[in-house]
Amino acid sequence: MASAHLGVGARPGVPVDEVLALVGAVLREAGLTRAEVRSLGTLDARAAEPGVTGAAAVLGVPVRGFTAGELAAVPVPHPSALPLAATGTASVAEAAALLAAGGGTREGGEAGAGGEAGAGTGAGTPACAGVPPGSGSRAVLVVPKRKTRRVTCALAASVPVRPNEDAPGVRLLPRTHGYIAGEPGSPPTIPTPHTTAAMDMHTHTDAHDLRHHGDAEVRDEKLIDLAVNVRTNTPPDWLRERIADSLTGLAAYPDARAARAAVAERHDLPSNRVLLTAGAAEAFVLLARALPVRRPVVVHPQFTEPEAALRDVGHEVGRVLLREEDGFRLDPAAVPEDADLVVIGNPTNPTSVLHPAASIAALARPGRTLVVDEAFMDAVPGERESLAGRTDVPGLVVLRSLTKTWGLAGLRIGYVLAEPETVEALEGAQPLWPVSTPALVAAEACMSRVALAEAEHAAHRIGVERAHLLAGLAEFDEVRTVEGSEGPFVLLRIDGADAVRERLRSLGFAARRGDTFPGLDRNWLRIAVRDRVTTNRFLQALDQALLMGG
Repeated sequence: MASAHLGVGARPGVPVDEVLALVGAVLREAGLTRAEVRSLGTLDARAAEPGVTGAAAVLGVPVRGFTAGELAAVPVPHPSALPLAATGTASVAEAAALLAAGGGTREGGEAGAGGEAGAGTGAGTPACAGVPPGSGSRAVLVVPKRKTRRVTCALAASVPVRPNEDAPGVRLLPRTHGYIAGEPGSPPTIPTPHTTAAMDMHTHTDAHDLRHHGDAEVRDEKLIDLAVNVRTNTPPDWLRERIADSLTGLAAYPDARAARAAVAERHDLPSNRVLLTAGAAEAFVLLARALPVRRPVVVHPQFTEPEAALRDVGHEVGRVLLREEDGFRLDPAAVPEDADLVVIGNPTNPTSVLHPAASIAALARPGRTLVVDEAFMDAVPGERESLAGRTDVPGLVVLRSLTKTWGLAGLRIGYVLAEPETVEALEGAQPLWPVSTPALVAAEACMSRVALAEAEHAAHRIGVERAHLLAGLAEFDEVRTVEGSEGPFVLLRIDGADAVRERLRSLGFAARRGDTFPGLDRNWLRIAVRDRVTTNRFLQALDQALLMGG
């Protein structure tokens, strides 16, 4: 790229670290380094803002201030009402980036008559140094605006244009892939899906209820709970006592430092690679809101909250659907190359499949964020195939939950492990004091050696009880289970499972319906692993439910 230019919109008082974190994310998305940036453009009223000037100083580039009138004259592809009301331009970041890139210049640096209104104003110099004689340049928006709470950032480039090409003007780079249905500029053909997975190309107004979770199966009813994957008889007494003791300190604001350090030590990471969250579910919302994402992909069947969070902020989400005939196993080749955010669970909910760490790490690419949901990894003995603690995988984000093993669903505590810049971006999207003092105390307690040993023992016990459940299910000709289950739950297929589920409810058992997971339908159920007595009672109830349907 001959000449890259950043556009930044900033609120007063924004710190330089927040500006640089977003700039870094935009550059990664473009596949560029700081050394390839030539200038930083912004509204002239913000040109002296310390956060902006400090970021420019770190980048080693000049700040170029543009008047509100100059910015307002530049058409932008992603207008917003708030900056329009405040400055008169619908996107300070995009307009400033395009102006800094000098769109609309022709031979000799003159503004081209065919350029879009205002595209060449405020630059004063030819847009692209080193453009060959007989050619001009045009501004191209490479990365549209990305934002945090207080900063927006976009990146534009000046590219050569020959006299026989279209009249230069501000325009977006054409898309090279179109795996998300309905995107402007998508090519008319779609690459053939890999044999082990299918790409779901529909706009997702389908019947899958992404907001349905297992707790809805047992709410307000006295049923034996096989729908929720929280370990029974938890929290343990020692953890309850630690949480109860923390209540004496509720007058003080939460201080996350000790818990953050404990999580970092547990995974042998520096603290700046750790972010504590109100459960892993909050992390999905932060990822959707804080990271610059253009082409997100979720590997299904899996926990539906990541896709729901992405869709809530306006993203169209591509789906890679793993297939039953392949054991719901991941093939990295099934994920489109141009996906800049990929989400996968390991072990995956609801399939209970544990993917090899090497297969997941193979999904990493420059400019891609790879999100691995390891909410159930501590239920796997030895946590084999975990990527937590890895720093050699670019763009890796690992999510962990303390909800399942420790019975803390009502307390809401989890954490993110990621590169420092990613942690900063996510933290910037959090409200103040997002995790309560009792939750922080619980997190610290669960990182102790005694707690980790207890979790390991529980993981082995879950394995024994899961084997008993699977052996019992194998006795039913009508039931087919996913092979190689490694999580604290199993996925099973029964023709007409939706009706079987209702009969189980009448017999006192709640099972998790499968048809809310993309890639599954009404013939699937997820069953939590429980103690042997409960499992035997369930197997008897299942036998009755199947006979009732016969």
